[in-house]
Amino acid sequence: MIRFLQVIIWNLPRLYMIPKMAYKAKHTEKYTEEECYKYARLAIRRMMRAGHISTKRYGVENLPSEGGYMMFPNHQGKYDALGIMYAHEKPCSVVIDDAKSHGLLVKQFIDLVKGKRMMKDNLKQSVMIIKELAEDTKRGRKFIIFPEGGYYRNHNTVGIFKPGSFKSAVKARVPIVPVALIDSYKAFEEWSLKPVETQVHFLKAISYEEYKGMSTTEIADMVREKIVGKISEALSPA
Repeated sequence: MIRFLQVIIWNLPRLYMIPKMAYKAKHTEKYTEEECYKYARLAIRRMMRAGHISTKRYGVENLPSEGGYMMFPNHQGKYDALGIMYAHEKPCSVVIDDAKSHGLLVKQFIDLVKGKRMMKDNLKQSVMIIKELAEDTKRGRKFIIFPEGGYYRNHNTVGIFKPGSFKSAVKARVPIVPVALIDSYKAFEEWSLKPVETQVHFLKAISYEEYKGMSTTEIADMVREKIVGKISEALSPA
């Protein structure tokens, strides 16, 4: 949390970026998705510099070169989606808990990247979002979905993946990209101002042909196993 406060203080002269995010998000006739995403990544880089955060990315070659897809990472903390977007050059967005999406800066950022807000206690709205995700991804958009549903100070261990998180991918019949996050929790969960380094590993995409016919429970287990394996491999002594 102390690092988050440092980021805010260091960026006080750049508060103009918040209303600018809101303006760009609202005026889609003026700003393309690429332009909005470029501005979002600028905000992320400034935040990283202020917080002494660096992120190494691996496996970019595993990302599909064309069309939409869904990325399913493990969840460690508030920096997770930002770290992935920093590592992911093409425009992508994120699914977020509606209750956590309306704070200052968070709201403007989510609007800027055209994120999806899901109300966990509203089944009808959740079904609508799943349908929207499928339709948007079919049209070529890319999304980050956290199948653990939250983070619980689990650090580099991985919780159980919720099968329902994969319904939109199955419905859209698009590739699934497992993403392994390592030390991402250190950015904002530790009480320290020491420089931190996180890792984003894009694993080999799983095509629809590979997972069709599988239940969402089987898909969830498969994706989780791949992420756990990559984390274990990356953290093993050389």
